[in-house]
Amino acid sequence: MNTVSIKEVAAQAGVSPGTVSNVLNRPHKVAAETRSRVEQVIRELGFVRHGSASTLRAGHSRTIGLSVIDIGNPFFTDVAAGVEDMASELGYAVILGNSSGDRVKEERNLHVFAEQRVRGLLITPSGEDPRRLDVIRDRGISVVLVDHPAHRPDQCSVAVNDNTGGRLAAGHLIDGGATRLAYVTGPLTMRQCAERMSGAEQALAAAGLDPATALSVIEMPAMNARAGQRAAEKLAGGGRLPDAVFCANDLLALGLLRGLLQAGVRVPDDVALIGYDDIDFAAASTVSLSSIRQPTYRLGRIATELLLDECDNPESHAHQQIMFQPELVARESTRRP
Repeated sequence: MNTVSIKEVAAQAGVSPGTVSNVLNRPHKVAAETRSRVEQVIRELGFVRHGSASTLRAGHSRTIGLSVIDIGNPFFTDVAAGVEDMASELGYAVILGNSSGDRVKEERNLHVFAEQRVRGLLITPSGEDPRRLDVIRDRGISVVLVDHPAHRPDQCSVAVNDNTGGRLAAGHLIDGGATRLAYVTGPLTMRQCAERMSGAEQALAAAGLDPATALSVIEMPAMNARAGQRAAEKLAGGGRLPDAVFCANDLLALGLLRGLLQAGVRVPDDVALIGYDDIDFAAASTVSLSSIRQPTYRLGRIATELLLDECDNPESHAHQQIMFQPELVARESTRRP
């Protein structure tokens, strides 16, 4: 089978081979009109670059790795969409790894990324020891933390202030008249869960309530709808109900809502309920769910932009630790008569 070379594409498009290479590898450096003309010739001639050869020459591929804790959670699906869109615009492909919060599985995924010679890595780490990522960085692979703040100046990160989110959620419930709150969460070893609880405790203290008595905690091993439904069974069968429930994510809240309704508990008349993340399903649930909104798609785009700037411009790149602020979205689940 005859193969088309870069030189042939360049001759047909009336540009240099170097320009064709830039279109393939650094499209943002080529004028839009020239890039469009070269891409048209590539399609017409059926040019396909030899990925393995270019990877060997460069020492890395035109791919980046994305490691998340739970791709089944729409939060991470939206983050991944932002990553993929930005990567595609800059001429990169994305390899996805789902750790399921399992550190051993995460380590295997990182090994695969290194074998594939990814240019950079975006990761929501499953543990709180970011130093282990130094092994990846020592191999020349840039790393940006996603949904996790960096605690060092030479590391980029993009995150959302979970402490503020917890304060917003609990403060909204308190403003609605609640004095006894329940916090339904995943493992408190997860930074996000612990910081959201800390924010809730601060909101209670600011309202003159003692967090030790005004906040009960139901810690579940997972953060999905099934775990939320099991938490509802604990609440409904545990005697006196709290005035309101704050769930550490929307999947827990939606499962809890279903379980409470099945048990004959009215939301929000008997118990007010708020979730976290503001996934699409929150607004569409039987009782529309109040939630704390995070800019998930933007997280993915900006994290990718930071990563590829570090990869392509190592001399001029400035490390940034970007912290977004969440916002309250009030719906039916907290609107009491």
